[in-house]
Amino acid sequence: MNKVKFFLIGGLLSLATSFACAQDRPAHELHSMMIYNFLKYIEWPGAKNSGDFLVGVIGSDDVYNTLNTWYGNKTRGNKNFIIKKVSATDDLSEFQLVYIGKSGADEFEAIISKVGNKPILTVTAKNGFGKKGSCINFKVVDNRLKFELNQAAVKKTSLKTSSQLAEMAIII
Repeated sequence: MNKVKFFLIGGLLSLATSFACAQDRPAHELHSMMIYNFLKYIEWPGAKNSGDFLVGVIGSDDVYNTLNTWYGNKTRGNKNFIIKKVSATDDLSEFQLVYIGKSGADEFEAIISKVGNKPILTVTAKNGFGKKGSCINFKVVDNRLKFELNQAAVKKTSLKTSSQLAEMAIII
């Protein structure tokens, strides 16, 4: 049990340190790094937790390109990352994570209603979207990138988040 705590605390410190050290990077790089790191702290039900892990990106070419360059077609643990550019009209049910950038904000409500209670983590980058139903929303506080965690939205998706993720988040 002590080894488990050691690794969880080490992972948490690593994530916090990478966020702190990376604040001078462009927003799309920070979002991409954080999205990838969130995955360590979230568990999807059944087969959605392994194999091809599909990340859909709506409304941000920069985030799409960065995620695809850094993580696309790479394996981490038992997950092979596939990054796709999608729109609100696409079938999103196959995805484990959907990122909605600022230029996709007009499609937010349609996406949230389409995703419904499916085990899909929604990540957004617009003020107020955390309260409107996004699971995770990026927010700048005191010139630092932070993230909100909407626990009610996550609960609807049947995803499990670790307490370490909640400790780093602004809870709503």
